[in-house]
Amino acid sequence: MSGESGQPAAVRRRVELDMLRALVVLGLVFFHAALVFSPDDDFYVKNAQTTDAVTVVAGLGVVWAMPLLFLVAGLGARYSLRRRGPGGFARERLLRLGVPLVFATLVLCPLPQWLRLRAADPGYGESYWRFWPRFLTVHPDPGDFPFVLEGDHFETGHLWFVVLLLVFSLLLAPVAAPLASAGDRAGGAVGRRPALLLLPALPLALINALLGMEESFAGWNRWAYLLFFLFGHVLAGDDRIRAAMRRLALPVGVLGIVLFLGTAPGFMSQDDPFTARTTFALFTRALFGAAGWCWVVAILGLLDRPRGGGAREGGPREAGSREGGSPGSEPPSRVLPYLAVAALPLYVLHQPVVVAFAYGVVGWAAPIVVKYTAIVVCSLAVILVVYEYAVRRTRVTRFLFGMRPDQPTPPPS
Repeated sequence: MSGESGQPAAVRRRVELDMLRALVVLGLVFFHAALVFSPDDDFYVKNAQTTDAVTVVAGLGVVWAMPLLFLVAGLGARYSLRRRGPGGFARERLLRLGVPLVFATLVLCPLPQWLRLRAADPGYGESYWRFWPRFLTVHPDPGDFPFVLEGDHFETGHLWFVVLLLVFSLLLAPVAAPLASAGDRAGGAVGRRPALLLLPALPLALINALLGMEESFAGWNRWAYLLFFLFGHVLAGDDRIRAAMRRLALPVGVLGIVLFLGTAPGFMSQDDPFTARTTFALFTRALFGAAGWCWVVAILGLLDRPRGGGAREGGPREAGSREGGSPGSEPPSRVLPYLAVAALPLYVLHQPVVVAFAYGVVGWAAPIVVKYTAIVVCSLAVILVVYEYAVRRTRVTRFLFGMRPDQPTPPPS
């Protein structure tokens, strides 16, 4: 049971958060494979034939997927801070996020950039080992904070999520206590007036509209993700707010769909809807920001339902998959706990693998659906095999991919 403040009295497994995190991370394989066939996105490897269907389907994913990951990470930060304190939390984040960030930037990120050059120019013959030091030739660029290194070929690529999550965590540590107090007051207000749950849509709309959307960060402005992270830390762990999410899930979901559909004219008619300063472009981006909040609230509310059986207690996993409050249930198999523990390593691994298979597949004389299926199936197989046999089984590789050396990782049986 929860106390009068609405905070959980016991920590319980929130199965729906494990499911969502696993869904988003595995879904990125499908998403990035689709960008190979997108007429708009400047992906590393492009198929000669493209289809506008990718743009529509991608839009349905970007409006909620990465925002939800940041919100769930903010929720996890709340319980990690409670256990470790600000200093311990900051040290733990530097190890769990900083180490895989540095390792993967040095080892994995050069490959997609090298394949981009080879795909763009059939005459490009530079070996990977000659390209690698050129990739690492960088200079400071504080104006693009928190991406403070720049180079002709250097990039953090898909690791932008890890960069932002690390920076957001370090920014959160010194202000976590007053934010927690604000969250308790917000829980009381939302408990009395559930419609207040829609208020975060306003700053998200303003940030996307005024600062612009960034294609490199899945269509959202980078600082909008900070708000999702902070909202997760402040709001999502309160039972009164969770009750409001469950109560409003359906109407807020319908509102989110309406707002998202309202962005279509702007995205389809504007030359640069992500950054243009026209009234129509500003309005379109504002609708997108508000729609994203509605989608996240609706998804969390619809999935946060009582389930049969008791939930076992224990410490949270990466990104806050345990919480208190409503009844939960154990996953029906070991697949979900397996994927929950694997989320960060799978995220780190996925994009270089997808790009490598795409580079080999786009030259086939085959329909788009055949190529797409081949990229997705082969990428998923390799990512899971590499995780199972090359990452999770030794202390060194677990450390390099952000896993705790003593963290249990049940086999997916």
